Amino acid sequence: MAIIRYILGRIILLLDWLFTPKSVKRDPELQAQLDLKMANYTLYQYLACPFCVKVRRALKRNSLLVEIRDAKRCETTKKELLEGGGKLKVPCLRIEGNDGSVSWLYQSSDIIHYLEAQIPR
Repeated sequence: MAIIRYILGRIILLLDWLFTPKSVKRDPELQAQLDLKMANYTLYQYLACPFCVKVRRALKRNSLLVEIRDAKRCETTKKELLEGGGKLKVPCLRIEGNDGSVSWLYQSSDIIHYLEAQIPR
Protein backbone atom coordinates (compact mmCIF):
# COMPACT_ATOMS: atom_id res chain seq x y z
CA MET A 1 0.00 0.00 0.00
CA ALA A 2 2.86 2.38 0.78
CA ILE A 3 4.26 1.89 -2.72
CA ILE A 4 0.88 2.68 -4.31
CA ARG A 5 0.57 5.84 -2.18
CA TYR A 6 4.07 6.90 -3.15
CA ILE A 7 3.42 6.40 -6.86
CA LEU A 8 0.03 8.18 -6.74
CA GLY A 9 1.60 11.04 -4.78
CA ARG A 10 4.28 11.50 -7.42
CA ILE A 11 1.66 11.43 -10.19
CA ILE A 12 -0.36 14.10 -8.36
CA LEU A 13 2.73 16.30 -8.00
CA LEU A 14 3.69 15.82 -11.66
CA LEU A 15 0.21 16.76 -12.88
CA ASP A 16 0.16 19.76 -10.54
CA TRP A 17 3.48 20.91 -11.98
CA LEU A 18 2.45 20.31 -15.60
CA PHE A 19 -0.84 22.15 -15.29
CA THR A 20 0.05 24.97 -12.91
CA PRO A 21 -2.58 27.73 -13.11
CA LYS A 22 -1.66 31.27 -14.06
CA SER A 23 -1.72 33.89 -11.34
CA VAL A 24 -4.05 36.84 -11.55
CA LYS A 25 -2.34 40.21 -12.01
CA ARG A 26 -3.44 43.08 -9.74
CA ASP A 27 -2.50 46.67 -9.17
CA PRO A 28 0.72 46.59 -7.07
CA GLU A 29 -0.86 48.62 -4.24
CA LEU A 30 -3.88 46.32 -4.06
CA GLN A 31 -1.61 43.25 -4.14
CA ALA A 32 0.51 44.70 -1.32
CA GLN A 33 -2.62 45.25 0.82
CA LEU A 34 -3.76 41.71 0.09
CA ASP A 35 -0.31 40.30 0.95
CA LEU A 36 -0.47 42.10 4.29
CA LYS A 37 -3.90 40.58 4.98
CA MET A 38 -2.68 37.09 3.98
CA ALA A 39 0.16 37.34 6.52
CA ASN A 40 -2.45 36.36 9.15
CA TYR A 41 -3.04 32.96 7.55
CA THR A 42 -1.06 29.73 7.62
CA LEU A 43 -1.91 26.63 5.59
CA TYR A 44 -1.03 23.27 7.14
CA GLN A 45 -0.76 20.64 4.43
CA TYR A 46 0.89 17.52 3.03
CA LEU A 47 2.78 17.95 -0.22
CA ALA A 48 1.09 15.17 -2.23
CA CYS A 49 -2.40 15.36 -0.67
CA PRO A 50 -4.88 15.99 -3.53
CA PHE A 51 -7.03 18.28 -1.37
CA CYS A 52 -3.96 20.28 -0.35
CA VAL A 53 -2.97 20.55 -4.01
CA LYS A 54 -6.46 21.91 -4.71
CA VAL A 55 -5.96 24.66 -2.10
CA ARG A 56 -2.43 25.48 -3.27
CA ARG A 57 -3.68 25.78 -6.86
CA ALA A 58 -6.40 28.21 -5.71
CA LEU A 59 -3.75 30.23 -3.85
CA LYS A 60 -1.63 30.38 -7.03
CA ARG A 61 -4.60 31.21 -9.27
CA ASN A 62 -5.65 34.08 -6.95
CA SER A 63 -2.07 35.31 -6.25
CA LEU A 64 -2.48 34.81 -2.51
CA LEU A 65 0.74 34.63 -0.49
CA VAL A 66 -0.13 32.39 2.45
CA GLU A 67 2.53 30.73 4.59
CA ILE A 68 2.53 26.98 3.92
CA ARG A 69 3.71 24.43 6.46
CA ASP A 70 4.21 20.72 5.81
CA ALA A 71 2.59 18.79 8.65
CA LYS A 72 3.87 15.45 7.37
CA ARG A 73 7.61 16.07 7.33
CA CYS A 74 7.97 18.48 10.27
CA GLU A 75 7.23 17.25 13.79
CA THR A 76 6.95 20.80 15.16
CA THR A 77 4.36 21.72 12.55
CA LYS A 78 2.48 18.47 13.15
CA LYS A 79 2.40 19.26 16.88
CA GLU A 80 1.17 22.83 16.23
CA LEU A 81 -1.67 21.51 14.07
CA LEU A 82 -2.69 18.89 16.59
CA GLU A 83 -2.59 21.26 19.58
CA GLY A 84 -4.14 24.24 17.83
CA GLY A 85 -6.65 22.67 15.48
CA GLY A 86 -7.44 19.67 17.63
CA LYS A 87 -6.92 17.07 14.92
CA LEU A 88 -4.22 15.95 12.53
CA LYS A 89 -6.17 16.60 9.34
CA VAL A 90 -5.09 18.54 6.28
CA PRO A 91 -5.58 20.91 4.63
CA CYS A 92 -6.12 23.22 7.57
CA LEU A 93 -6.02 27.01 7.54
CA ARG A 94 -4.90 28.80 10.70
CA ILE A 95 -6.60 32.18 10.86
CA GLU A 96 -5.17 34.78 13.20
CA GLY A 97 -7.51 37.68 13.86
CA ASN A 98 -6.36 41.27 14.39
CA ASP A 99 -7.31 40.91 18.05
CA GLY A 100 -4.96 37.92 18.46
CA SER A 101 -7.70 35.28 18.34
CA VAL A 102 -6.93 32.11 16.40
CA SER A 103 -9.36 29.85 14.58
CA TRP A 104 -8.78 26.78 12.45
CA LEU A 105 -10.62 25.96 9.22
CA TYR A 106 -10.65 22.47 7.69
CA GLN A 107 -11.96 21.20 4.32
CA SER A 108 -10.40 22.37 1.07
CA SER A 109 -13.55 23.89 -0.42
CA ASP A 110 -14.29 25.85 2.77
CA ILE A 111 -10.72 27.15 2.87
CA ILE A 112 -10.85 28.25 -0.78
CA HIS A 113 -14.22 30.00 -0.34
CA TYR A 114 -13.00 31.74 2.81
CA LEU A 115 -9.78 32.99 1.18
CA GLU A 116 -11.52 34.11 -2.01
CA ALA A 117 -13.99 36.09 0.12
CA GLN A 118 -11.01 38.02 1.55
CA ILE A 119 -10.07 39.37 -1.89
CA PRO A 120 -11.32 42.93 -2.37
CA ARG A 121 -13.58 43.24 -5.42
